[in-house]
This record gives sequence, C-alpha cells and structure tokens, in this order.
Amino acid sequence: MDGTIDNLILGFSVAFRPDVLVYGFLGCLVGTLVGMLPGIGPLAGISILLPVTYGLDATKAIVMLAGIYYGSQYGGSTTSILMRIPGEAASVMTCIDGYAMARRGRAGAALAIAAIGSFVAGTFGVIMLTLVAPPLANFALRFGPPEYTALLILGLVFLAYMSTTSLIRTLLMACVGLLLGCIGIDVMTGHFRYAFNIKELGDGIGIVPVAVGLFGLGEILSTTSKARGEAVASPRLRELMPSREEWRQSAAPVARGSILGFLVGIVPGSAHIIASFLSYAVEKRVAKHPEEFGKGAVAGVAGPESANNAASTGAFVPMLALGLPTGPVTAVLIAALLIHGVPAGPQLVTEHPQIFWGFVASMYVGNLMLLALNLPLVGLFVNVLRIRYAYLYPLIIMFCIVGVYEVNHSIIDVWIMLIMGVVGYLLRKFDFDPAPLVLGLVIAPTFELSLRQSLVMSNGNWTIFVTRPIAGVLLAICGVLLALAAMSWLKQRDWREKLAAAEGGET
Repeated sequence: MDGTIDNLILGFSVAFRPDVLVYGFLGCLVGTLVGMLPGIGPLAGISILLPVTYGLDATKAIVMLAGIYYGSQYGGSTTSILMRIPGEAASVMTCIDGYAMARRGRAGAALAIAAIGSFVAGTFGVIMLTLVAPPLANFALRFGPPEYTALLILGLVFLAYMSTTSLIRTLLMACVGLLLGCIGIDVMTGHFRYAFNIKELGDGIGIVPVAVGLFGLGEILSTTSKARGEAVASPRLRELMPSREEWRQSAAPVARGSILGFLVGIVPGSAHIIASFLSYAVEKRVAKHPEEFGKGAVAGVAGPESANNAASTGAFVPMLALGLPTGPVTAVLIAALLIHGVPAGPQLVTEHPQIFWGFVASMYVGNLMLLALNLPLVGLFVNVLRIRYAYLYPLIIMFCIVGVYEVNHSIIDVWIMLIMGVVGYLLRKFDFDPAPLVLGLVIAPTFELSLRQSLVMSNGNWTIFVTRPIAGVLLAICGVLLALAAMSWLKQRDWREKLAAAEGGET
C-alpha cells in the first residue's frame, strides 16, 4: 500500500505539471463536445486528433486522448436529456428518462444527476484502476510468447462474442485487419511483403490514416447532412440543483452503476455501451415502482450514466496492465503509445512508471475538470448543437486530411485515409462493424511476432499452446465461447425453421 501511495505521489507530480494540465483540460473539453455532437462519437474524435499528438511526448498524448474518451461519456448525456438525441452510443438509455425529466421541467436536475453520477463513477473506476492494474501487470510479467498469443486470440474471440453483429462477420473484419498488418517489411526476415513496390508502405499501413478514414471520414459520410430543426433548451445554473428526494433516489443507482460498469469495462467489447444497457435493466428490475421508468425515473438517468463512465475507466485495466485492447478506442490509445515508442502492458508499469502513474493521476484531475465543465458551462455547450452539419462537417474533413498528411508528409497516407473512409461507409451500409478491423491492425505485429517466437521455441510444434498451463486455459476459454456462439446460432436456426413451417401450415 505504501508503494501505491508513493507511486500516486509520483503520478500527481506529473499530472499537475502545467503543460500536462493544459492537454488534459483540452482532452476533456474536446471529449465533452464530441460526446454532444450526434454522429461523431469518441472513436471518431480520438482518431481525428491522433495526428496532433505526434508533436507531443507520450504522457501528454495519452492524457489528452484518454480525456476525449471519458469526456465524451459526460457530453453524450447533454443531447440525450435536452433533445432526446444520443450524442454518443452509450447515452441511448439516458434518452428515455432524461428527456422525460426535461419535458417535466427537470432538465437541469437531470443534467446535474448525470454529471455528478459520472464524476462519482469515474472516480471509483480510477481508484479501482489504481489498485487492480499494478498487481495484474506483475502477474502478466510471467507471460511468454505462447501466453501472449493465446491472450490476443482470446481478446479477439471475446470481442466477437460480445459484438452486436454476427460472430462470423466480426471475426472476418478482425482477420482483414490482421492481413493489413502484414503489409511492409517482415521483422524477422527483412522481406518486403504485400507492398506492391510502394516504398512508403515499408513500415506497414499506418494506424492513423486507417482510424481517421474508418471512424472520422466514414462516420461523416454515413451521416446525412441536415439542419437541426429541434429547439434546444438552455438550462440556467440555478435550475441545476436536484431536490432532496431526487438526490436520495439517485444515490443507490449511482453506486450500483459504478460497480457494475467497472466490472463490465474489464471485459473486451463495447463495454461502456453494454454497461449502460445492463444498468438500466438492473435498475428497472430492483425498482419499487418500475412503471415510472420511461416517464422520468431518476434511477433511469443516474444508473446508466454512472455505468458507462465506470466502464470507460475499467477498459484501461487490461489495456495498461496486459497490453490487451478491449475495443477500438483502447486499440487506438495503444497505437498512440506505440507511436511514441512506449509499449502498453506490464512493461509500461515497470519501465515507464512516470507515464503510467501520471496517466492514472491525470484521470483523478480530469474527472474534477469534467464536473466543472459540465455543470456551469452547459448553457454555453448547447450552443454548439445549433451549428448546421453543412458547416461543421467540411471543416472536420479538412482537418482529417491536413492532420493525416502532417504525420509523415506522405500523400500515400492521405489516399489510404480516403480509401478507408469509403470502405468505412460501405461497411456501415452492409451492417459490418469496422471496429474489429482496426483492432486486428493494431495487434497484428504483436500477434505475429509472439506466434512465430512461440513456434521457434517449440521447433514448430503447435502443441506448445496447450501444454503451457496459462496459454492452454486461455485457449480453452476461446473454445467455450465459440461453442456457446455455435449453440446460439443453431437454436436461432431451429426457431426460424419452426416458425417458417408454422406459417407454411397456416397457409
């Protein structure tokens, strides 16, 4: 415990540096705005701003990008409550009761409960991150190449299992990402692979143009330009105080949402989205008056908003301690660290303690910044919602092109971004999730290296992955998940056949 306190003191000495505070505040501010603007979301926001971090050191870069991530969880509640438009996917559940509270004249109270619940849950998540990540990283130091290979396979399978799209489609997208990650110079042999004699591809396809194209440009192309005709309320500061009864009704949902969200956040997948849906279901189940849900129940705002913020913090545990991206956002954050020559995983804690503990400490400070931003300045932020898409999106596209070009001053990167923007648009049209593609691209170098090192260790004997206990257990879990997915698919097929037979008999 004394070691943890000493490390936190080191972290706060980094987090309170004026330059780190400035970038942390910038991340929180941008995250709040990104969360509020429908159709952008944290992933697009982080991807678009990733090129900006090239001129920064690793600490400032990760602090700013993480601020965008958890800041967007705060901002998404604003449009959900005031306009019934979820600015971010995790805020879908907040629309139901948050907007109903606003219709009853309690918009200010709903915004305050969402902000304070988010602050409590975010702080709880950071405390748990402080306690859980270091021992988990120490355990991960026992991992060799076979264990890392099995761990990365488990991450991909778990992500596919938890995905809202089909397992096969998700795994297909991940495999495409892994194949794209093979482009460039082979690290072990020095051969030039799949680059079509384009020398700029010697280092492989960059994460930045792919992420910006798929999630920045692709998101914009798939969102129809339109003017906002909705009236946007602007609550005054004095209207933000909930009543004593509303405080009492929100206390238990905030506590439950914080615990549930953190636990869900550790699991690979769209944790913050899943956590908000689960929290809403739990609150409705335990409520004394479940009929109030959908009509302005305080618990319907407090629970989901707390859960999605705790989940976004929980997702950093496997990312920082194991180097395992639990979703596309953490995959891009790992890429940001790798760009600066800092590996995510157990080495981050042991070899770069100032970055790890500075990042953790900055999240304590960031939650306070977000509370200060989201309560007094809500009236100012809602004015952003009045900007027409027709003016906003061309500026974002221009920023994408300039930002990607400035990374390597390569026109090839711009073309990759434009191609990936069209690919992202088409994937959305055909109901494919582009997120696993980026996940596969990010983990491809580590996965390939650990796989080939494992086979070198065993002289080409594939049984090394099942004879080593940790790797064997991880692969067994993969098998169980695939079996469960197959059983679910067979049940659905039988149900469809019975339904078709019943309809045929009636006719």
